[in-house]
Amino acid sequence: MTGRYSFIARVPDEPGTLHRVAELLKEHAVNLNRIQYDHRIDRNTVFFEVTGSPEGYARVVKELDRIGYLQTRLPSLRLLTLYIWLPHRPGGLFEFLQEVTDARANIVAIDFDDRGVSPERVELTLNLSESTAIEALLDRLKARYRLEVVEYDPTSHRLDDTIYYVRLAEQIRELIGDADDRFLLCLLQDINHVVQELNHRGRDPAETFGTCLAAGRRLRETQDDGFYADIQRIQVSDRVQLWCFQLPAGGNTYLLDAGDDLVLVDTGFGCYHDEIVRMVQAQGIPDLSRLSRVVVSHADADHSGGAGLFLATSLMHPVTLQIGRDLSRAYGSRSEGSVLEAVYTTLINLFSEYTPATRVMTFPIETLGEREGFAVLDHLAVGDLVFEVLEGHGGHMHGQCYLYEPDHGLLFPADALINFESLSEERRSYASIAVYLVTSVNVDSDRARDERQALLRLVAETDARLAPSGRRCVVAGGHGAVSVLEQGRLVAFGESVPYRPAR
Repeated sequence: MTGRYSFIARVPDEPGTLHRVAELLKEHAVNLNRIQYDHRIDRNTVFFEVTGSPEGYARVVKELDRIGYLQTRLPSLRLLTLYIWLPHRPGGLFEFLQEVTDARANIVAIDFDDRGVSPERVELTLNLSESTAIEALLDRLKARYRLEVVEYDPTSHRLDDTIYYVRLAEQIRELIGDADDRFLLCLLQDINHVVQELNHRGRDPAETFGTCLAAGRRLRETQDDGFYADIQRIQVSDRVQLWCFQLPAGGNTYLLDAGDDLVLVDTGFGCYHDEIVRMVQAQGIPDLSRLSRVVVSHADADHSGGAGLFLATSLMHPVTLQIGRDLSRAYGSRSEGSVLEAVYTTLINLFSEYTPATRVMTFPIETLGEREGFAVLDHLAVGDLVFEVLEGHGGHMHGQCYLYEPDHGLLFPADALINFESLSEERRSYASIAVYLVTSVNVDSDRARDERQALLRLVAETDARLAPSGRRCVVAGGHGAVSVLEQGRLVAFGESVPYRPAR
């Protein structure tokens, strides 16, 4: 019986080290599936994925650990910048660097110019793994040289590329809070796989790392006092008001308020939950515990990631439930095996505090009819509105569903139909992160294009049918402003009011 395994090796930067690991794999009949090493990023860290028997893999790992090649934890890091006044004679630098070598310190930067302002002064930045090693080194240096400690930084913000992955792990830890080394090492494996895949497509690894971190930082910056939104309020019928809340990042969340009934359509990211509750309360809806249902259009975290934080039952497609529990967002598509989709799902769920629904009712899969090529799966009543639940074709994501109210003209097309022109620059910038990391937000671009055209036809047909009554088909897309169709383009409908929490 064989299994697939992964490990991270931290090897000396010298000839023959990778060959030694390969020799171990061969000796224990373990096959290599993936290896990624780039001296320009981190000259000591190598990522492996292998296939073999559990016994063979265990022997490989044991031997790697014995020779000091196996990375199972993230080292503590200390950064030290010094001014050292060295004797200006042959051998002066050699003698000093011998002390550094004996202390097993790694040189991050060194700067010396005998024609400078201080011709005998060397500026040196070191990193050491233990604070006791720093103290011992300083004691030895003070006994021989004049020195000045310029900076002592116990964080990893200014480390060099020899420990790039360690630095990345620490930056992730800052974003997500406490996380053990084993979890972070597994996450580094995933991120490295994305780097490798995008590198094959000509993407710069450093830019990929930066893009991963930018997603988490953006979500962190827009919580609490950094939260904001744009709000639209539209009277859809005699009994039902529609509230649209454009969140700082990710998708919209909507409320259908029928007075005696309150329904949420999509939840936003889980990390925004508390801010969403306070925002809704500020609009005069004090009690979200009266929510009767939460409709989840699809499994992306910016639409479903807060569902488990509400008491109400969540309604969704069976595939949405499956993806939310177990799988990559590419499930059921031609890109189902894409490592980019799988790792993007992991990262965004992590950064956004993804909390899937625990109380779930799935839409039936039996077709009740058809609307513009979309199967009608169910009906959903809210006040005097009766929505058809339409099943998408899997262009943006499998399991995506739309809500359509034919008599009053209201369509929730999720991420299949969006007024991109209404997005603020900050929201566009955040949306570009997903495009970079997965190359397309749609798991099947051809199907997504066909779905968009079918939905536009549905909107145009509804407008024509409702024209005698003076009504329009109102489009409440997954992102951007609630809109109507004008000459083939979506344009914002009604006033948007900016919201920021009271300070």
